[in-house]
Amino acid sequence: MQTNSWVPLFPDQASTFAWQVDLLYAYLIIVSIAFSIPIVVAIFYFGLKYREKEKYATPDEMHGSIALETVWSIIPFVVSMTIFLGGAYVYYNQFRIPDAPAMEVFIVGKQWMWKLQHSTGQREINELHVPVGRTVKLTMTTEDVLHDFSIPAFRTKTDVVPGRYTYLWFEATKPGKYHLFCAEYCGLNHSGMGGFVYVMEQRDFDNWLSGNVSGQTPVEQGRDLFENKLGCASCHAGGPQQRGAKLEGIFGHEVNLVGGQKVIADEAYIRKSILEPGTQVVEGFQPIMPTFKGQLTEEQLLALVRYIKSLSGVTGPTSSAGDAGAKQTASNSASNSTTVPRADRGSSNTQGSNPNAPSANSNR
Repeated sequence: MQTNSWVPLFPDQASTFAWQVDLLYAYLIIVSIAFSIPIVVAIFYFGLKYREKEKYATPDEMHGSIALETVWSIIPFVVSMTIFLGGAYVYYNQFRIPDAPAMEVFIVGKQWMWKLQHSTGQREINELHVPVGRTVKLTMTTEDVLHDFSIPAFRTKTDVVPGRYTYLWFEATKPGKYHLFCAEYCGLNHSGMGGFVYVMEQRDFDNWLSGNVSGQTPVEQGRDLFENKLGCASCHAGGPQQRGAKLEGIFGHEVNLVGGQKVIADEAYIRKSILEPGTQVVEGFQPIMPTFKGQLTEEQLLALVRYIKSLSGVTGPTSSAGDAGAKQTASNSASNSTTVPRADRGSSNTQGSNPNAPSANSNR
């Protein structure tokens, strides 16, 4: 972040799509000037030319011009369509997460701070360290009110909404220190809810990671919650005693619910199943799961979601915010299984003496 003795017109351009946003913004300014100046000049010109010269004069009748009306209909239409297409292109680039592997960071907003955790376990408060030239995906939620995570130098921002996950991605192009803000009024200390993004060369970033003692990774934290603290494994582990739906391999796939409904098992589905299990009961099971609403923090929910994703071999961010992912092949699952902590989930499910267990060929 450069220190200037003057106020810059724009922040630094420090992401891959920052120049696209500035180009579109400059085009909007040019269009506004191109229309505003002739209109203002015409107002003064016609105001003087057709000013009242005698009281109660009857003006001459004027008829329209087809050519003039056609021109001033076609030109604004063309200009409007170029703005629409340019905006759609920039929006697509900003909010469609690339398919390339990305570094994932989990963020929880809270009055009035940002709590961040890397997938390797390092935690930060109001600071984010990232390497230059690498795709970074942010998975965000909030503990209280609506916030907005904004990095002006990257020309990107996204609302952080209570009760759901929102996503943001960027690829920084220049090492430096850049402001981050909450861009949505969230209470009395809203103006103080800011911090910095530190963009570092890969070697410096690796040194920073190694110099910061990481606790449990999100997957490890989720596994601990799942198996020990919450006892989820007692119902969702495989075997004849299974009382809840099996979780391996479901992420990114279709799930059949009681009543004939079908949903895709994404982050939102997993979150809702934990907090409101009675609203989406898996076909073949009874609505016996208790709610964990009010018993888990947002960080714990993120960790549980991350762990359940890992049971399907999903170790990185999905390809887009709206697509809960992508279907993982068996080879991907096998290659990732050595790097992701996996619970001993027991043998394959059989009905046995448990009336709630589905048959072997039923949908999960």
